[in-house]
Amino acid sequence: MASTGSFVIVVGFDGSKNSQNALRWAMDEAKLRNGRILLVTVWSKPPLSWFPAVLETAAGEIVTEESPQQTAETVQADALTTAESEGVAATGQIVHSDSAASAIIKAARDADLVVVGARGHGGFPGLDLGSAATQIITHAPCPVLVVRPKVS
Repeated sequence: MASTGSFVIVVGFDGSKNSQNALRWAMDEAKLRNGRILLVTVWSKPPLSWFPAVLETAAGEIVTEESPQQTAETVQADALTTAESEGVAATGQIVHSDSAASAIIKAARDADLVVVGARGHGGFPGLDLGSAATQIITHAPCPVLVVRPKVS
């Protein structure tokens, strides 16, 4: 339980459609409970998988590719702006880790609830529940809500 007196919701956010749905659900819940959100965005850089790339576009322009950390910072800044525009108190953590689940579980140690999407960017497209969500459900120190996509 949070020691601040307000209801704390940790949201795992990677910018995927599922994490955006999780953020929307968490914002609605935070409004109902007069709570606040802690957005956790995790990035990793496997050895030799990324280095500053300089690319030439079809128009002949030279551009550089964003690093995984820059991408995480941009994704989280956009999410925090969304929460602010909805009137929800929100802060963020950007974590460098090889395990998104471990980082979210660690951030949840003083939380009242964890909200994650059913799956993020990685893994196999046919899975209904990703490995990070599965690990968070199993090991989180508080209740976990997994937001699944709506069936069309």
